[in-house]
Amino acid sequence: MPSEILIRPAQPADYAEIARITQDAYLAAGYFTDPEFPYLQHIRKVDVRAQEAEIWVAERDGSVIGSVTLAVQGEPWADIAREGELEFRLLVVDPGVQRSGAGRAMVQAILDEARRRPGISAVSLTTGESWESAHGLYRAFGFDRVPERDWWTPNGEVKLLVYRMDVTGQTGSEADSADQALQPGAAASL
Repeated sequence: MPSEILIRPAQPADYAEIARITQDAYLAAGYFTDPEFPYLQHIRKVDVRAQEAEIWVAERDGSVIGSVTLAVQGEPWADIAREGELEFRLLVVDPGVQRSGAGRAMVQAILDEARRRPGISAVSLTTGESWESAHGLYRAFGFDRVPERDWWTPNGEVKLLVYRMDVTGQTGSEADSADQALQPGAAASL
């Protein structure tokens, strides 16, 4: 049985591994075919991102196996966050350990954090239109699609879907039910 997954703030010593996992996850999923793609190069600059946003990692047995970036309205890494929303982006899990629960653990930690933060009433995220495994993960937690907030990447090539969850009315037992609704292997990395 795999050991427990720890979700914690990223440290500078984690940045190279976060960059590698980000690239490997996006390439393995087929979202990019060239590691030199400009956006992929941009998101691999974890040291720069960490100066402008909050980054968390998923760790198992002392190894970083995933990461996620958090932002609120007005911050440089917030794409869709509105007032009172905690947005998460770039949720990635190392392709070698995908479907191990790391994605699910990060989403649960984000929801728990949102409930603790003053002024936060919802969590929002953007995901690719064709990223079905991610859609399943978010729906299992109870995120709702918000199609009126969908948007296209600046080059117009990829439609991005918005999901949102109100965290003010959900009790711990409802959160537990959402977590239990996930089938083993249903966790998505992107």
